Amino acid sequence: MITVFGSINIDLVTTTARLPRPGETVPGSEYRLIPGGKGANQALAARRAGAVVKMIGAVGDDDMAATALAELDAGGVDLSGVQRRGKTTGMAVITVDDHAENTIVLSPGANAKLAATDLQEDAIGAGDTLLLQMEVPFAETLAAARTAKAAGARVILSIAPFLPVEREAFADIDMILVNETEAGDLARHLGLNPGSTGAETVAKLARELKRTVIATLGADGAVAATLDDTISVPALKVVPVDTTGAGDTFCGVLAALLDEGADLATAMRHASVAGSLACAKAGAQPSFPLREAIELSLGVDPAFP
Repeated sequence: MITVFGSINIDLVTTTARLPRPGETVPGSEYRLIPGGKGANQALAARRAGAVVKMIGAVGDDDMAATALAELDAGGVDLSGVQRRGKTTGMAVITVDDHAENTIVLSPGANAKLAATDLQEDAIGAGDTLLLQMEVPFAETLAAARTAKAAGARVILSIAPFLPVEREAFADIDMILVNETEAGDLARHLGLNPGSTGAETVAKLARELKRTVIATLGADGAVAATLDDTISVPALKVVPVDTTGAGDTFCGVLAALLDEGADLATAMRHASVAGSLACAKAGAQPSFPLREAIELSLGVDPAFP
């Protein structure tokens, strides 16, 4: 089983021909309200990939809460661990341009009130997976990691959005997920020189932190470094429409495959395809593929033997 301890948001999304410069107003489309939040995104991606998933998070007492939880509920994610905290549900204001690039401003709302004690000690056990991100208080995230690690669970941390993390914070983390930019930022924060490629950077991080480190590389796929090996997988070739949520899709699907016992290379192939498929549709959660679509794409693309 996968337990996700993390954020639940509403994404307010508008599209425009190009992203505005500071102080500039540009015309946009009709806005859409779409369920989001990195925690919720990863939970839904894992569930659609076939995992049993429980969400530990917080929403507000506002009208946005029902919308924020709608896709999770419809998708079969266990929401018994979701709390009502404060007046407002978290919101991300997202602008997407004609090249599928985006800017995001995040207001945390109830996410700022999530506590590690919301993860009950008897709710996670040996062989389970705890999936973490960086949109709820980091001290609570680390405390949740300690609880899960003590119970014998696998603990995966997605360092997104990026915050400088000290070495000691990884004590209870088994696997670190970053994108290529975040990998370089983490290396520099730890006093390392990033490599000339994503593979070199994650290899340096893995040796330094003695943890498996995985970086998504956009159209170039993804790369993982363990203490013994480096694994690279390609991306699926798609025409990008909106990259919002693609990294979360990768994280959720990776966790789902690992949780069911797949080896790292197999899990990464599935996750890379899923992340690519998510870029081909607008919005975050509505774009997350089902397991059948992932398997079909793996079967027809010669890049994935």
